[in-house]
Amino acid sequence: MANSERILLSSPHMSGNEQKYIQEAFDSNWIAPLGSNVTHFEKELAQYTNNKGASVTSSGTAAIHLALACLGVEKGDSVFCSSFTFVASANPALYLGAELTFIDSEPNSWNMSPQALERALFDASLETRLPKAIIVVNLYGQSADMDALLAIADLFGIPIIEDAAESLGAEYKNKKSGTFGKIGIYSFNGNKIITTSGGGALVSDDEELLAKAFFLATQAKDAAPYYQHSLVGYNYRMSNVLAGIGRAQLEVLDERVDKRRAIFQKYYQELNSIEEIHFMPEIEQSKSNRWLTTLVIDPFMTKVTPFEFMDKMNQANIETRLLWKPLQMQPLFKHTKFYKHNERTTAVSEMLFKMGICIPSGSNMTEEEQFRVIDEMKRILVPESQVQLLWKKVQVSPLLVD
Repeated sequence: MANSERILLSSPHMSGNEQKYIQEAFDSNWIAPLGSNVTHFEKELAQYTNNKGASVTSSGTAAIHLALACLGVEKGDSVFCSSFTFVASANPALYLGAELTFIDSEPNSWNMSPQALERALFDASLETRLPKAIIVVNLYGQSADMDALLAIADLFGIPIIEDAAESLGAEYKNKKSGTFGKIGIYSFNGNKIITTSGGGALVSDDEELLAKAFFLATQAKDAAPYYQHSLVGYNYRMSNVLAGIGRAQLEVLDERVDKRRAIFQKYYQELNSIEEIHFMPEIEQSKSNRWLTTLVIDPFMTKVTPFEFMDKMNQANIETRLLWKPLQMQPLFKHTKFYKHNERTTAVSEMLFKMGICIPSGSNMTEEEQFRVIDEMKRILVPESQVQLLWKKVQVSPLLVD
């Protein structure tokens, strides 16, 4: 029988200090998208990520839209994007009328495949149609192999937008996630590792680009003593009230990362002996923020599909979620060009989608709640292992084949 209290995947976790900054906004009567909270939040975020500047926005999607616009993406241009991600990574390219090409994942990080990117850029160069930008997504808090991707992108002279919506607080080679590309993007949606209710940010070391992002985000108002507009602008600034929430949340970001990593470690400790599952790997010299603990259920070793697993967990009042459905599989993008990690095998992103699941990972989850999740997972998965021991011995997991 299901427990009465539902365990959520990743719910907002307030620090307790948010009301202080919200009250400052009310006391000063700066409620609109200007004010000291916005100014301080941008400065504090830039300091945390070691960037020259930040611009906070109404959403992470808005920040990607601004990033593409700042890089000069226009109707008819080409943009490359990770295929294994939420649709918000790609939609802003459509806003601008650009043509997308999707790049598959690779097994080690589950993020953009350098091999696939290299083939795609080589083909594009032969067609004299190189992309204006490459959107690299850091999935579920795990950095992509940025050194390899940057080396390829730099060879062709293409700027990278690092979509770190899910990976704020993570690191790659002792540098903060979101700071490797020309522009980095963060999301502060309600389920992210820190939240402003809704919101996002754009970070960069290019101060001219940051100024352009600010200009476009505030309706592209020309420097005139009246309202004059020469370019299309957007209403994308974050409110001073929400920025106050963000300031308090940023103060506890490192604690939230530590807690989510501890939650992952407990799952790994308790469940890694179940041979039917494989946890999302952490690539060398990186530190995932483990925003969500994710895993794949090996079809060679169990008859329990992710859909069945999710249904059984839901019956126990535990929220789980399938991994992202790759964008090349979405009806919206059915005619979009796609490059696989390995041309001779199934796309890595499609394989992960068919076998993957996200389990509760919120930093406010109690130890008792986590053990409820663990016990239920064992109940669902372990019986299968007892009846298929011989089957295991003769099968090889497709996840081990690069």
